[in-house]
Amino acid sequence: MATAPLSLKELSKKEILFAPGHRMCAGCGAPVIVKMVLLATDYQIVAGNATGCLEVSSCISDFTSWKIPWIHNAFENAAATVSGVEAMYRSLKKQGKIDKEIKFIAFGGDGGTYDIGFQSLSGAMERGHDMLYVCYDNGAYMNTGIQRSSATPVGADTTTCPAGDVVQGKPQQRKDVTKIMAAHGIPYVAQASPSHWQDLVKKVRKALDIKGPKFMNIIAGCNRGWRSQTNDAITLSRLAVETCYWPLFEIENGITRITVKPKEKRPLTDFLKPQGRFKHLFAPQNEQLLKSAQEQVDRYWERLLKEEACFAPASESEDTKE
Repeated sequence: MATAPLSLKELSKKEILFAPGHRMCAGCGAPVIVKMVLLATDYQIVAGNATGCLEVSSCISDFTSWKIPWIHNAFENAAATVSGVEAMYRSLKKQGKIDKEIKFIAFGGDGGTYDIGFQSLSGAMERGHDMLYVCYDNGAYMNTGIQRSSATPVGADTTTCPAGDVVQGKPQQRKDVTKIMAAHGIPYVAQASPSHWQDLVKKVRKALDIKGPKFMNIIAGCNRGWRSQTNDAITLSRLAVETCYWPLFEIENGITRITVKPKEKRPLTDFLKPQGRFKHLFAPQNEQLLKSAQEQVDRYWERLLKEEACFAPASESEDTKE
């Protein structure tokens, strides 16, 4: 299928395959992401969903928001479940028992992706299953009480690494699971944000057109865990991109390309200030922590620019300009 970008007008005419009426929190970024992912393609989709916010809130007893075949599995095995279904599909197609073109997507939060589900995810990618894994990354175990995960950014105040007199939030850096997935040698890996819907839609369409295992990491605002306003998931997602906390890039067959470059790189504090989980970092005694966090973001962005330059030093695609 074509991967040309869809216009907003064209997308508005398509059926919404993730229906309203779910129990996700007001202002949650995850359902926005799911709607965008499912709107991006005309393929028939079968989805698997790890236990987490999205799963427990979108299918309650006999009621569901999913208008596609959808499988709920445990916290740790979304990738394993979907890889098994994909293998069954290939077998049935080979036997001539099915002729439909079907694509397979696994959805998981950062807890079910970076941590609990990492083994099954790594295994599915290594085995080469033709599937797309989408992580909606809200940076903690939000469904069970805002505990830290390995996706939680340094300095964030959570219930299991609270900011206090001894420790100023989470002391460790977040895991770079996007690059870890790329290290598996799979054909396509990308980071996306719901604030940049065209970029997100284009990446989903590209991923589903590529044979083999694919991974997308998408930032998902969580006003309860981030202690922010209920209407700012998209605003904060955009700030994450503009500060380069969450750079938008893709790695296709080992080649890195930054897909959105901010016209003006904003300071990291613009992303941190609206979030209560970072409030303590703005105390005078924590000035060095803010400086260190900014330096870490700067270093990652510079490395990403150098990686891209290795492959395309003399050109810049128009769609990289924000």
